[in-house]
Amino acid sequence: EALRKIITTLAMKNEEIQSFIYSLKQMLLNVEANSAKVQEDLEAEFQSLFSVLEELKEGMLMKIKQDRASRTYELQNQLAACTRALESSEELLETANQTLQAMDSEDFPQAAKQIKDGVTMAPAFRLSLKAKVSDNMSHLMVDFAQERQMLQALKFLPVPSAPVIDLAESLVADNCVTLVWRMPDEDSKIDHYVLEYRRTNFEGPPRLKEDQPWMVIEGIRQTEYTLTGLKFDMKYMNFRVKACNKAVAGEFSEPVTLETPAFMFRLDASTSHQNLRVDDLSVEWDAMGGKVQDIKAREKDGKGRTASPINSPARGAPSPKRMPSGRGGRDRFTAESYTVLGDTLIDGGEHYWEVRYEPDSKAFGVGVAYRSLGRFEQLGKTAASWCLHVNNWLQVSFMAKHANKVKVLDAPVPDCLGVHCDFHQGLLSFYNARTKQVLHTFKTRFTQPLLPAFTVWCGSFQVTTGLQVPSSVRCLQKRGSATSSSNTSLT
Repeated sequence: EALRKIITTLAMKNEEIQSFIYSLKQMLLNVEANSAKVQEDLEAEFQSLFSVLEELKEGMLMKIKQDRASRTYELQNQLAACTRALESSEELLETANQTLQAMDSEDFPQAAKQIKDGVTMAPAFRLSLKAKVSDNMSHLMVDFAQERQMLQALKFLPVPSAPVIDLAESLVADNCVTLVWRMPDEDSKIDHYVLEYRRTNFEGPPRLKEDQPWMVIEGIRQTEYTLTGLKFDMKYMNFRVKACNKAVAGEFSEPVTLETPAFMFRLDASTSHQNLRVDDLSVEWDAMGGKVQDIKAREKDGKGRTASPINSPARGAPSPKRMPSGRGGRDRFTAESYTVLGDTLIDGGEHYWEVRYEPDSKAFGVGVAYRSLGRFEQLGKTAASWCLHVNNWLQVSFMAKHANKVKVLDAPVPDCLGVHCDFHQGLLSFYNARTKQVLHTFKTRFTQPLLPAFTVWCGSFQVTTGLQVPSSVRCLQKRGSATSSSNTSLT
């Protein structure tokens, strides 16, 4: 009786397994059918947006295929396990039936015990008759109804409005210009901005006939832009901005003109020593300079006098901004005063320029001088000039010089010097142009207009002009930096 109950339980289990196998097979079919349906629906939805959504569609199809493969794998494994359990149960049933038919056999107790043990250990009782995965794949569906309505409501991109440049937020400092603008109306379709600028000497709106071309900067993503490393060789700069979307560019903003205050000058070749070859902003010492000019002069007029500076190859084209220096052609520096002056007077305000000299120069000096500096006088040796002087002859020396008085500077000699002149405050400061470390400051009262002054022997140098007073220099000036040095004997 106990065996009958066990066999009956196994038979019922077999029926459950058969039913579950059927449901698993049906689920496999449903997975195939539903995934195919999902794929069909997905294909239909993507058809209208194929060009835009192709990548998204392929990604979703891949997810469907992966999910289908995963579900199929799990269901097939479960189906195989159930099939094996059913086969085992059927074998036990057949054995049990044969044993029941041979009740009178002496081997019946032994066979019945084996059947009991086999039924107890049958795999059918260890199976979970619940599918490991679902055949419902509706969560992979997509519905583009809302997106389709949005696409149907799309209009052609409008022409962007002209930006408005915010002068209050725009800044000119440290030879950089930061321009800030805004859109009069919010426009989320703006892709980028185009900025155009040009240099000019005219205040106010840009002139139609302007020699300077507009420079163009494209692809600006923000509503501000900083132009760096500019050389302010003209007094003003014009700016204008336009907005662009993916289709079209709008009109330019109302142009604005920003002042670019900076000290711009050239070297005055008519003042230079004949051994200096002057080219606008660079000078090279030429040991044969004077002799070559004398030879050319003799060849020209057959006389033994010194050549006129007008015929000298060292003479450069005069600057349009050059102030009269009061020096005639015969009054250029001579003897051991290997000097050249700038062509623009300093009679007020603050000014800054930088000088890079050749480290192998035997002697080099940079500073300022009155126009009255004599043709035989060397920088720093008279009351009419102030300078820093580097001497590489025999041994290196670095000193500040004025009125033939010297202060030796305890600082490394930089390869590039910055000069800051505050005329009204009577301050002349020298800096390491790279670190803005103060090297020396003269404190005095300037009684005459000044000119930038330079001297070089057996070497060369280059001047950088059109520079604004750096912010760091202004800060040091205001704080009265303790690193700056002054000497009453040199003022």
